[in-house]
Amino acid sequence: MKERYFRLEKSLGYEYRDLGFLENALTHRSASTVHNERVEFLGDSILGFVIADRLFEQFPSVQEGDLTRMRSTLVKEATLAEIAREFKLSDYLIMGPGELKSGGYRRDSVLADAVESIIASIYLDSGRSIEVIRELILTWFEGRLKVIHPGNDQKDSKTQLQEFLQGRHQPLPIYTVTEITGEDHDQSFTVRLTFENNPNEAYIGYGTSRRKAEQNAAAKALQVICLKNTKR
Repeated sequence: MKERYFRLEKSLGYEYRDLGFLENALTHRSASTVHNERVEFLGDSILGFVIADRLFEQFPSVQEGDLTRMRSTLVKEATLAEIAREFKLSDYLIMGPGELKSGGYRRDSVLADAVESIIASIYLDSGRSIEVIRELILTWFEGRLKVIHPGNDQKDSKTQLQEFLQGRHQPLPIYTVTEITGEDHDQSFTVRLTFENNPNEAYIGYGTSRRKAEQNAAAKALQVICLKNTKR
């Protein structure tokens, strides 16, 4: 079991003492009567608290309404699904045959639930250490926390990336669909994001539509580019 999850643990930045916690977090209700819905409930609450706490600290003069909207943007299903794809969680999900055949491992709702379940699994495996899971969550969300601002939180990743680059007089991204797989009713898109002045710098996005794949690629680029600019 250890070898199976080695890469995932490396991506998460956490080594489990008991991999049973991780396996439970990855188990969809279609696969077993013992599944991840209970830990998902716990993970949702932990995530909400950690993000709320960071926003409260990061924006000391911002009012409750804007804080709530920013938190909602960061913990919404689409954002969590993006993070799940960064971790390649779909490669590890444990699902029943019917759910697998219908492409459940690609659905945003399933991926988002898995992220919340993993948060709870790490919290439990670490002996209920809020500090351990807090540090990991803030690492996973670091790029997104760098670019979120009051009034900017309803903008999608492509818009945020475009505005960020335009504000710094940098070239806009080029989105290219590199692969489409699956049947017409259940397709999966792969998009490559590049820049005209640096074609070797590429970000790969995945999604169940071209738009979602572009958003996923933009979110990845946004994190890296913003972090580079803040370190200058």
